[in-house]
Amino acid sequence: MAITGATADREHGVRLGDILLRNRLVTSSSLLGYGVANVPVFRWGMSPISNFVPLSRFGAVTTRTLTVEPRDGHFTVRDDWKLTELPGLLRRYLRVLRHTDGGWLNAFGWCNVGIDAYLRDYYPRTRDQRTIISLGGFSTEEFVTLVDKVNAAVPAGEIAAVEFNVSCHNVNFDFNQIIESVLAEAVPRSNHPVILKLSPDYDYLAHARLAARHGVSALTAINTVKALRLDPETGEPWLKNRFGGLSGRAIKPIALRVIAELRDAGVTLPIIGTGGIRTFDDCREFFWAGADAVSLGSASWFAHPHLGYALAPLAGLRIRRLLHKIDRYPPPPR
Repeated sequence: MAITGATADREHGVRLGDILLRNRLVTSSSLLGYGVANVPVFRWGMSPISNFVPLSRFGAVTTRTLTVEPRDGHFTVRDDWKLTELPGLLRRYLRVLRHTDGGWLNAFGWCNVGIDAYLRDYYPRTRDQRTIISLGGFSTEEFVTLVDKVNAAVPAGEIAAVEFNVSCHNVNFDFNQIIESVLAEAVPRSNHPVILKLSPDYDYLAHARLAARHGVSALTAINTVKALRLDPETGEPWLKNRFGGLSGRAIKPIALRVIAELRDAGVTLPIIGTGGIRTFDDCREFFWAGADAVSLGSASWFAHPHLGYALAPLAGLRIRRLLHKIDRYPPPPR
């Protein structure tokens, strides 16, 4: 049974109920791929800022959402692009990731190498990190299969948790149809603590109560917000999927509101807050709203849209300073 809030353990880190983190700053799903790249300098599939931040210093690193079978989604599973292929890669990115007012709009559609390839080719190279493995599926059976595969490959206690992504807007699926059965059948099978990722576009209060009822260890609040941008000249959608997920500074007030509402409604599960976090003051706002840990997403890991690699060292320095402050920040009072 998960306990409420965060507790400090000087020898081992921070506990959120059943979940052990190295500190209370984690990374959000997708921005760092699988926690390791196949190309040393231009780390395709990972933020360029990851070259300048030791990932092992985070409370945990959350993987890209993994499915039973490999998925191209609306993008590609490749992460070994050559520099001569860069123009083609950039054209692909323009259909799935765009900078917009106060944030980012994306619709990658769960592109990933599949759970088997991740556990075989990537996970063994990230043993120095605490890991949260993000899992996604379109049925209860798929989530059960994913949990069983993680159980078979990863001993209990070797990762921080698995995160159930039952709230993504980029795969055109109504997760309300399956969420209760997923929690009822997949959570008890897991040898690892389970985090449920909440969407502000679903009934997050009801989903949080379901999570508590079925033994989920913590909540992530929030996933991206369903959004749309159109080309002002043609009226065509910016993204290949038409709708996408809005992230970044624009959704910070929404994330804070959701967390506060969860606490006001009596939800006691530990909460990992995410949405537009860049600075230490942002982190403190989330702690004051009721979060027990915070997660860095696109607002931190995407540099300026046109200067990416050039500004990455400065962004990396800012994140390292944030880690230093978080290491010394006490757990919030409850």
